[in-house]
Amino acid sequence: MKSETENSRNVAHILSEALPYIRRFQGKVIVVKYGGNAMIEPSLKRSFARDVVLLKLVGMNPVVVHGGGPQIDSLLKKVGKKREFVQGMRVTDSETMDLVEMVLGGLVNKEIVNLINEQGGKAVGLTGKDGAFIRAKKLLVTSESEAERDLGQVGQVESIDPSLIKFLEKGEFVPVIAPIGVGPDGVSYNINADLVAGTLAGVLQAEKLILLTNTEGVLGHDGALLTGLSPRGVNDLVDAGVIHTGMLPKLKAAIDAINNGVSTAHVIDGRVEHALLLEVLTNQGVGTLIRRN
Repeated sequence: MKSETENSRNVAHILSEALPYIRRFQGKVIVVKYGGNAMIEPSLKRSFARDVVLLKLVGMNPVVVHGGGPQIDSLLKKVGKKREFVQGMRVTDSETMDLVEMVLGGLVNKEIVNLINEQGGKAVGLTGKDGAFIRAKKLLVTSESEAERDLGQVGQVESIDPSLIKFLEKGEFVPVIAPIGVGPDGVSYNINADLVAGTLAGVLQAEKLILLTNTEGVLGHDGALLTGLSPRGVNDLVDAGVIHTGMLPKLKAAIDAINNGVSTAHVIDGRVEHALLLEVLTNQGVGTLIRRN
């Protein structure tokens, strides 16, 4: 009996702790970049979907942008097509782009939509080609060691029209967005999902941008978790070589979002069940908080 009473008290404490955050963020947009282990492990997929539904039920407006790198790699391997990356970006010829659209806009997108709907939500899957709401242009990569490189149908966001997302929010739907944009000539472009999420958060004037990762968050020289960072502090860490490789596009997205009016950005550990709720509705959270100077 004592353990049951203690469990009940713990639940009551958690609900009480969440109440101020529910009040504070009611009606606010929260853009979530969904990727990593949270997209692969069944228990994490279910907990993410439940988190999204709960946030919507308590009055917040979650918008999900997802990746799908491992799923794309798996399909490329099955069809015998070699993958190639330049500065962390996938070289995407027309054949690869067809496969990327099939995976991101079809298989992965609809799985996420179905997971959210199974938990009682009303999710709608989109790519940036729907209503041409993500306008893109070709991305050319340059570096000190190599000449300008054409990566094929790899793009960067040129503009985002928020009207479709706002329309869905009014209908109590949860938008689930695959990071595929469309050029002025109708050509599809594969865009980094972190950068799409960051740009979208700024356009929607979101309260938060939350980026799920496969690490605890941003780590210092000693491997300890860093939080309460400013954009300037992040840039200092990049210059010092503390932050590199896969974390760079995430932090670029975070800084761009904050510079464009988003209140806070969060890099959180997607390997933790209910990471999204823990970051939004509790005092401690489960990752790195980045806010304006």
